[in-house]
Amino acid sequence: MSLDGGGELSFERGGELSPAPLPRSFFDRPSHEVAPDLLGRVLVHGPVAVRLTEVEAYGGPGEDPAAHTYRGRTPRNAVMFGPPGHLYVYFTYGMHFCANLVCLPDGSGSAVLLRAGEVVAGVPEALARRTSAKPATGRDLPDQARTRGSGDSLDQVRTRGSGDSLDQARIPGPGGSLDQARIPGPGDVPAIGRGPQPEAGARRPAGKPIAERDLARGPARLAVALGLLRDHNGLDAILEGSPSGRPHGSLTVLEGRPADPALIRSGPRTGVSTAKQTPWRFWIDGDATVSPYRAHVPRRRSAAATSVGEVPRS
Repeated sequence: MSLDGGGELSFERGGELSPAPLPRSFFDRPSHEVAPDLLGRVLVHGPVAVRLTEVEAYGGPGEDPAAHTYRGRTPRNAVMFGPPGHLYVYFTYGMHFCANLVCLPDGSGSAVLLRAGEVVAGVPEALARRTSAKPATGRDLPDQARTRGSGDSLDQVRTRGSGDSLDQARIPGPGGSLDQARIPGPGDVPAIGRGPQPEAGARRPAGKPIAERDLARGPARLAVALGLLRDHNGLDAILEGSPSGRPHGSLTVLEGRPADPALIRSGPRTGVSTAKQTPWRFWIDGDATVSPYRAHVPRRRSAAATSVGEVPRS
């Protein structure tokens, strides 16, 4: 299945799925309204398609402390400020990319994090990406519309955010469990198993088997399966007109098969350290591709942590 060059549109898995593209107006709404409606929709990038089963909504400036845009517009988060229907890709933990779809009118600064899904087309390609030890370059991009900031670096971090110790780098906002990266201090060891970590096996050594349900089970895995990298930040995911003649590597969101409302669940977002109880994580109940929920676990402060009463810099 692919949209490349007007190829035949068909799905290998997932049952009956509509190939009709979603209009831009679908995303021109608050993220917490778009998020549950995205469940069951299909994101296509080149030969791989993923039916979304888990997402998280993130609000705008001054509204949602867990969002990248909470403190306003920066070169890093510029794509989140619209227009709606564009892809916002950011880098986290020094090794993973996560993908979001922008919501609300131009200038609003809101998006939905794509947390998990079922690969319904291009399973061999997705599997090859997941088992590759060497990351792809992501340089072969389509001639699609990009929004402002599409070439910005996404690995900038804030040091000593509120409550963080000096040996942590904080990446605020829609990363769910991927909203903090640890930079070990002298004599320290990586924080394996302590607090939220990137999902294991976003990339695995060649030859190690991966169950199909795990191909896109988690935000980093989903990005790898779809081949989404830094250079895809800002791509327009709205297909206007016929799939015929669409350039190689095109990105499109299709109608798919909306989730049964009776099966949609909501709860706190995974691993966020602020706005912990905001119930903006949405998933399809009972779907095997949904990632496990993990609450944020505060990290132990090191000897170099800020003194009691000192106001940390944001």
